[in-house]
Amino acid sequence: MRHGKKFNHLGRKTAHRKSMLANMACSLIEHKRINTTVAKAKALKQFVEPMITKSKEDTTHNRRIVMARLRQKEAVVELFRDVAAKVADRPGGYTRIIKLGNRLGDNADMAMIELVDYNEIYNADKKPKKTTRRSRRGGSKPAAAAPVVETKATNEEE
Repeated sequence: MRHGKKFNHLGRKTAHRKSMLANMACSLIEHKRINTTVAKAKALKQFVEPMITKSKEDTTHNRRIVMARLRQKEAVVELFRDVAAKVADRPGGYTRIIKLGNRLGDNADMAMIELVDYNEIYNADKKPKKTTRRSRRGGSKPAAAAPVVETKATNEEE
């Protein structure tokens, strides 16, 4: 029974699972989007999001923690330099999982996991949020002069 087990073991021993997730996280950081199975994508999301949060504060301690889990210097450098700058104002939810259907060979559920801020298709139609709100009291703004439109007089008015 799996009472209280919080993460998916993915049918692998501990060392193999940690290495696989580290490699997948490095690929995700490098390519910004990867295709994998749904179960691996969900496990990768739990693995990589805390590291992206740590990368938002660039300290030696955070770099060492991330390096211990990722094990690739180039991925750590790109995470702290490029990805952290892009997600600096986001409070969480750095990745998105999109289900793609089933794989032809073994009918496994496939998914694409991507970094949210790097998808231009989804972010193109969104307008930036307003930073100020309208006043509910009264108009302290001067009214703009409305253009005067002349209408033709009808026979009844003459």
